[in-house]
Amino acid sequence: MSLRGYVYSSGFKLQYIVEGKGVPAIVVGSSLYYSRTFSNNLRNSLKLVFVDHRGFSPPYDCKDTAQFQLDRLSDDIELVRKELGFDQIIVIGHSGHAFMALEYAKKYPAHVSHVVMICAGPNLSQEGHLAAQRYLNDSVCPERKAALAENLARLPQEIEAAPEKAFITYCLLMAPKSWFDYNFDATKLWEGVEVNMAMFDYVWGEVFRDIDITQNLDKLQAPVFLALGRYDYLQPPAYLWESVRDKFSNLTIRIFEKSSHAPQFEEPALFDKELVEWLFNG
Repeated sequence: MSLRGYVYSSGFKLQYIVEGKGVPAIVVGSSLYYSRTFSNNLRNSLKLVFVDHRGFSPPYDCKDTAQFQLDRLSDDIELVRKELGFDQIIVIGHSGHAFMALEYAKKYPAHVSHVVMICAGPNLSQEGHLAAQRYLNDSVCPERKAALAENLARLPQEIEAAPEKAFITYCLLMAPKSWFDYNFDATKLWEGVEVNMAMFDYVWGEVFRDIDITQNLDKLQAPVFLALGRYDYLQPPAYLWESVRDKFSNLTIRIFEKSSHAPQFEEPALFDKELVEWLFNG
């Protein structure tokens, strides 16, 4: 049973999809994409609320970066929480959306019981990108590297053909960096998803590049679960967390051995088991 609705914020139309039963958990990102990547089994333990942020919401031609500040994105999550009448939620973010989940939990700590961050580095700095590239270079995986080189050669031409879909095109062609099965075609996961490229260029290119996630950590009351994939070459390697992990009062890190950038999709049974045990028996 699925419930769909919208909240409106500063002219943006944010879709949410509610599926499952149990404790409410808001998943930040694309409501369409993320509703396809979490298992049906997890819906037996959590009431999953998949919520668009402004990068996945019309109007897609908004270029005003003031509309894409993290503060505003946090307030949008809060609008959805209020709309659905939840007192406390688990907040979940994958990749760059993990930063949004964390910042929301800092801003609205009274309404967050747990934070789940999936496949994120401490930031998206140049240092992190270089470390991720070294991690791939050092790995003995010639087939993966050959597939990546082939996709990189296609990237400029495909982006030029459909610049409005550049973010999705990039994600699809980065399969060798982002899936344990480096030939996996994620096209179906992205079906029907539209993006605001100005938002992604600004938030991923500047805000997350410069973010300091240790700021205001003293305001974070909720425990944090960080899920990482051993074969994730899209994000910085796990060791970069060593510089910040002790600044969290309660951080649990789990590295999934047969996953890349999406353990919730690539190892769903194990991901669900680890997450549910941490949430309810931790």
